[in-house]
Parts: sequence; structure tokens; C-alpha cells
Amino acid sequence: MAIDKNMQILIVDDYKTMLRIVRNLLKQLGFENVDEATDGSAALQKLREKSYGLVISDWNMEPMTGLQLLREVRSDDELKEMPFIMVTAESKSENVVAAKEAGVSNYIVKPFNAETLKSKISSVLGDF
Repeated sequence: MAIDKNMQILIVDDYKTMLRIVRNLLKQLGFENVDEATDGSAALQKLREKSYGLVISDWNMEPMTGLQLLREVRSDDELKEMPFIMVTAESKSENVVAAKEAGVSNYIVKPFNAETLKSKISSVLGDF
């Protein structure tokens, strides 16, 4: 099934530079409808107000981490099917296991490029 490039994507990161990088990579891939949140609680609020096709969230954020956000999303009946990609600078296996146990759709280790992002999105949503 082809991906709808007009779908809304929410990127969550407390680091503005990273938000800009991910937004630019998504734009390179043809995704224009991108919203941003700078922490997990702001992201949750946006997710409950608007319909998104994908969440791309950083792991390390304060006060709510990406893992806590993922757990909140998975425990919410309205949001639990939401495709969720976690971005982390650490490839520690316990992090990967924790994210998988929490129901992450996929994860990306920083640094990454448009090709990596495309393959991760494809693995979660289908080819484009």
C-alpha cells in the first residue's frame, strides 16, 4: 500500500536543531505536513487534538521521555495503533528492548540520513 505523503507527521524533540533536521529530511522525502512538539506532554496534547499518521520522537527529553510518551500513546485507546518511530543517540540493547516492549514501531539511531529515515518509515507504513 502506498503511503499518503499528505498525512500529518508529528516530530517530537526538545532540541530545536534536531526538529529542523528531521523536518528537512521529511521534506526531502516529500512529506510537507509536519508538526513539532518540544516535549512528550506537548506531543500528547497535539496527538489528542489532531489526527496524525506517524510520530517520530526523540528518546531523551525532559520532563517526559520518548519512552514515557510511547507508553502513554500505547495505553490510550484512541492512539494505541499510532505508528511510532523512536530516535535515539544510544544503540544500547536494553534501550532497544525497552522500546520494543513498550510497542515501538521502529527506531533510528542518530546520526541518520534521508535514506535511513525513508527505510524506517517504509518498514512501518509501507513503501513510497
